[in-house]
Amino acid sequence: MTTATARLLPRARRFLRRRTRVLLLLAGWSLLESAHTFLGGYGLAKALDQGFLAGHTGVGLVWLGVTALAVVVGGLAGRGVFRGLADLVEPLRDGLVRQVVSRSLTHAVAQPARAADSAVVSRLTNQTEIARDSFAGLVLVARSFVFTAAGAVLGLLSLAPELLLIVVPPLAAGLLLFLATLRPMAARQRAFLRADEDLATQFGAVAEGLRDVVACGAQQRTADRAYGVIEDEARAARQLARWAAVRCLALGLAGQLPILLLLVTAPWLLRQGLTPGAVLGALAYLTQSLLPALHTLMNALGSAGTRLLVVLDRLTTDAATEPLTAPSPATVQEPAPHVPVPPDDPRVELRAVTFAYGTAAQPVLHDLDLSVEAGEHLVVVGPSGIGKSTLTALVAGLLEPGHGEIRVAGRPVRAPSGTDPSLLRVLIPQQAYVFSGTLRENLLYLCPDGASPAALEAASDAVGLDALVHRLGGFDAPLDPGALSQGERQLIALGRAYLSPAPLVLLDEATCHLDPAAEMRAERAFAERPGTLIVVAHRITSARRADRILVLDGNRATCGTHDELLERSPLYRDLAGSWQPDAPERAENIAAKSRSLG
Repeated sequence: MTTATARLLPRARRFLRRRTRVLLLLAGWSLLESAHTFLGGYGLAKALDQGFLAGHTGVGLVWLGVTALAVVVGGLAGRGVFRGLADLVEPLRDGLVRQVVSRSLTHAVAQPARAADSAVVSRLTNQTEIARDSFAGLVLVARSFVFTAAGAVLGLLSLAPELLLIVVPPLAAGLLLFLATLRPMAARQRAFLRADEDLATQFGAVAEGLRDVVACGAQQRTADRAYGVIEDEARAARQLARWAAVRCLALGLAGQLPILLLLVTAPWLLRQGLTPGAVLGALAYLTQSLLPALHTLMNALGSAGTRLLVVLDRLTTDAATEPLTAPSPATVQEPAPHVPVPPDDPRVELRAVTFAYGTAAQPVLHDLDLSVEAGEHLVVVGPSGIGKSTLTALVAGLLEPGHGEIRVAGRPVRAPSGTDPSLLRVLIPQQAYVFSGTLRENLLYLCPDGASPAALEAASDAVGLDALVHRLGGFDAPLDPGALSQGERQLIALGRAYLSPAPLVLLDEATCHLDPAAEMRAERAFAERPGTLIVVAHRITSARRADRILVLDGNRATCGTHDELLERSPLYRDLAGSWQPDAPERAENIAAKSRSLG
C-alpha cells in the first residue's frame, strides 16, 4: 500500500460510511441490471440445446424471449443506477471545492504578503473535475464488473465447471500484469499533475510581472525558464504514455487470449461431452459480458483510478498549504559594500533613429541624432504623447527602430550577447512594479550578487526610502503591494534601480507621484551615482537640475542647457513658463502647456 493510499483510505471509509443508504440502493439497482448477464449465456445455451438443436423451435424462442426481457429490465434498472451515482459523486466534488477554497483563503489571510497561489486555479477547475469524473467512472465500472463477473461465473458453473479452467488463467495473468503497473502509473500521474501546477504557477507569475520582465530585459531568461517547465510537463506525459503501453499489453492478454483458447479447445470440449449450446454460451459470456466488463474495469483503474488517487492526495494533503518561510537575514550573502561601478563606458548614441508604431503611421521620432556622454545627466521634455517614453524604450532595447542605430556602451542595444541586459541598463517606468515578498527581495531584485546591509542603508538614505523602511519594520518586512501608495511604490522602484549594477539608468516619469522635495532628493541621488542618467521629466524643476535637456517637438528635437534652450526653443520657453514680450499671446497657453509635462 502506497503512502497516498494509506493516507486517503480512512477518509474514503468515512465518506462511504456516511452514505450507506446510497450504496445499498446502488447495489440493488446494479443487481437487477446485471440479471441479464446470467441469462445472456445460460438462456442462449438452453435455446440451442433444448430448443433449436433438439427440434423444438418454440422452446428456443421462449428462452431467447426471456433473455431479451432481461436485457430490457436491465436497461430500466440503469436509470436507478445513475440516480444513485449522482447522489454519491456530487457530494465528493462539493466537499473538495469547499476544502480547496477554505484552505486557500486561510493561507492568504495568514500570509497576505505572499504572492497568490496560481496553482489554486488548477485545483479548483481541472483537478476537482478530474476527481469527480474519475470517481463517477470508477464507481460505475467497479459495481458493473462485480455484478457482471458474479453473473458470468455463476453461468459458467451452471453450464460446465471445466470452462473456468480455460477462461480463468489468462484472465488472472492479464490482471496481475495490470496490477503491477498501478503503482508506477500513479507515480507518473502524480509527476504530470505536479508539472501542470508548476506550469500554471510559472505563467501566472510571468503574466503578473510581464512589464517588469520586459523593462529589465529578462525576456530570454524568463522564456528559457518557461520552456523548461513546459518540457518537464511534456517529459512527464511521455513517461505516462510508456506505462499506458504496458497496460495495453495487459488488456490484450486478459481480453483476447481467453477467447482464443476457448475457440482452440472447442473441439476437445465437444468430445468431452459438452453440448454446442454450452460452448456457445461460454463464448457469449466472454465476448458479451465478462471480457468487456474486465476491459472497462482495467481501463478505469488504470486511468480514472490512478488520476483519482493522485488528485485526491494533492487536494486533501496539508503539505500543499504549509506556509513557506522566508529566508532569514543570516542566509543573505554579505558581499563587499556595493558601489555601482560601470562595467563599460555607458555612453548612449542614437544615429538617424526613426520609429513609428506601424508601417503606415506617422513617425514618432524621425532621424534623431543624439549622444549622451558617460556620466552625463540628460532630461527629456516635451508635450504628452510626443515620444518621450518611446525614446527610453528604444534606448532600453524594448523597441526596435525602423531605421537608424542605437548603441549603449559601444554595442548595439538589441544585439544578442551573453551579458544580461539588466546589468547594462535599468528602466523604471511611471507605474512602478512591486511584488509580494520582503522589502529586501524587492530592492535586490536587480542585484544578482546581492548587496550588503550597509549598501541597503546607503541606498535607502540616498533616494529617501528610509522613512518607509522604518514604517514597514525593516528590510525583511513583508510587502503587500496593494497596501502601498503609488509614491511608496516609486520609492521602492527607485531604490531597486539605485542598487542595480547597471551603469545606465532610465527614469520614465519615475518620480511623478512624489512631492517636489522627494523628487529632488531622488534625482540628486541618481545624479551623484556613478553612471549615465536619462530622465523623462514631468516638472520643469527636473530639467533645471540636468546637465543637458532634450526637447522633443514633433519630428524636431533640440538639445542644450537650460539657458541655451530658453534662447533657441520657443516650446521650451513656454514649458518653462518664460514670457516673451514679442509673443504676448503665448501667456494664455503657458499654464496648459506646462501641465502637459505632468
